[in-house]
Amino acid sequence: MLLGNKLRSYFSSDRALHQAIRNVFGYYPGNISLFKLALRHKSASKKIIHGLKVNNERLEYLGDAILSAVVADYLFRLFPYKDEGFLTEMRSKIVSRVSLNKLAQKLGLTKLISIGGDHQQKGKSSGGDAFEAVVGAIYIDKGYDFTYKILVKRIIKIHFDIDQLVDTEISFKSSLLEWAQKEKHELSFPVLSEMGQRNDKLYVVAVEIDGEIKARAHDYTIKGAEKLAAEKAWYAIIDNTNKA
Repeated sequence: MLLGNKLRSYFSSDRALHQAIRNVFGYYPGNISLFKLALRHKSASKKIIHGLKVNNERLEYLGDAILSAVVADYLFRLFPYKDEGFLTEMRSKIVSRVSLNKLAQKLGLTKLISIGGDHQQKGKSSGGDAFEAVVGAIYIDKGYDFTYKILVKRIIKIHFDIDQLVDTEISFKSSLLEWAQKEKHELSFPVLSEMGQRNDKLYVVAVEIDGEIKARAHDYTIKGAEKLAAEKAWYAIIDNTNKA
């Protein structure tokens, strides 16, 4: 089968894409159409029957879930004595939008993305989105066990310094902003009140999602209050996600 996929790639009109996938993930894909779709940004959607638009959003949805499961599994085995909070934070550091955007650029995926018109998303979230979509394509093409091995051996172990990530402090505000952008929520950090005088002033700041206050905290600086409120809101979101 592997030899067949390799030979097929030589005679394919998508030979360059076959080779690019081989260079990054170490194998020749069986169904190259999946990867072409994974690299099609919504701005370059193709219209098919009944006006349905085809792009990489469905594969991104699938790949997001698969990637999260693989990273969670890997970290669970790597850190057998760490608690849930540590594992959740480590996973967030690996699968964050900023991290995946940088990874996609490093792997050269951003150069392969099909973007329509004058859309200017290549340097923003489209790289991370495309990477997740490609993960979804690999999963459909080869199954979970194969995808797990590829992601661990060729992505996580090569492109992530786990020891460094352990020592890296997570920015809960940045994580919230990435989450809100990805899930299309309105996010703001309003100052609810100020108490005290001048250098002894206490600020109360809230995390507001779609007009609803999800968390609040106080500190002697607005930035400090935002940080504390963001941490509360982030763990509330994680907790709700785990219960869903």
